Order: sequence, then structure tokens, then C-alpha cells
Amino acid sequence: MSKLRVECFSMSVDGFCAGPNQSLENPLGVGGMGLHEWAFPTRTFQKMHGNGDGTTGIDDDYCARGFSNIGAWILGRNMFGPVRGPWPDMSWKGWWGDNPPYHTPVFVLTQHPRESITMEGGTVFHFVTDGILIALERAKEAAMGMDVRVGGGVATVQQYLRAGLVDEMHIAIAPILLGSGESLFSNIDMPSLGYQCSEHVSSPNAMHVILKKKT
Repeated sequence: MSKLRVECFSMSVDGFCAGPNQSLENPLGVGGMGLHEWAFPTRTFQKMHGNGDGTTGIDDDYCARGFSNIGAWILGRNMFGPVRGPWPDMSWKGWWGDNPPYHTPVFVLTQHPRESITMEGGTVFHFVTDGILIALERAKEAAMGMDVRVGGGVATVQQYLRAGLVDEMHIAIAPILLGSGESLFSNIDMPSLGYQCSEHVSSPNAMHVILKKKT
């Protein structure tokens, strides 16, 4: 049965998954890039971006696991790009160039309609104006029995968590402090929603935590 998963979601020690003052120049906020230093050197990340072999070990294992059996993605609009309000034109096609790293159908949550965009490598962006449930329904249909990954951002993950729809979640806690920004678990009571920590392991670069819904 298809699962809804959050994978490789990086968090600071003080609980922030994006830094303050997000902008086109700092899409992850001030200091936010440091959240993902655990992933950048890994073999999975390097090969994804067309580079040579990267590091192996715990961090690469979790990075690779995050792409295993994924048949579709769901993104919040901010994860797709910095454009706000009605689309001024069709020129913006994501942060990642002509060949995004998804290679599956991707369903972008938005309040403003836009036609689908076919990119290189099998990525097709679909824009969903009917909310998180319809986006999930369409994503599961497109995944054809494989799992669906929620890529973020924080507000999108929170909506699916509060609805109790996330089956499994991988948090990578980076050894940095951000002080402010977007807090993932703010006003969310994970135990009352049925989640528990099922796995945790540390590398020199991050502590990897798996949260799952009780069955």
C-alpha cells in the first residue's frame, strides 16, 4: 500500500527547518544552508547533481533511502519557487534548471491555477488548487502503488502531520543553531497524533530520527 513519507528533512538543534529572512538570495533563510551539510557530500547527492562519487556511510544510507520506492512528490508553492500571488507568466520552472531531481510527477500546492510543466528526466509539475487531500489523492494515483514523498516546506509538512496523513518521517538533526526561522513541531502534539520514534542513529554530521505512526 502506498505510504506518505517525509524524507531527509533537516532540522537545527533548536528545532528550525529553515532560517530567518528567506529570500531569492537565501531560499533557506540566513544560515539555512548549514542544515543540509550532512547531505551535500554524500554519493547520492553528488550523483544526483551529475558529479563524481561522494561519501558513503550513515548519511548516504539515509539520503538514498529517501529516494527509494518514491513514485510521486508533493511540494508547497514556496518549494517550487519565490513567485507569490497569481503567476505573472510561465517563465519560472523551479529552482533546479531543466532537469530537476524528482524524475516523477510532482504536485505543487497553490491557490493560483497553472498548466502542467514537463521537464527533462521524467519530472512533470502539476499545480493543485484543491488542497492537500486532492493533491495526495492525485499523487497516490500517479505513484501507481509506490510511495509519495512530501518535499516541504515546513507549512506543507505541518498540514499533512496535523491531518495524521504522514506514515513515516525522517528528520536529520544538524549540529547547528539558527535562533529563529520556521519551527516544524510548533503547536503540534506528535504523540497525541499517534507518532513515535522508531529509529535513531548518529553520524558526525547529523542525528537521523525516524518517526512513524502507530499501527
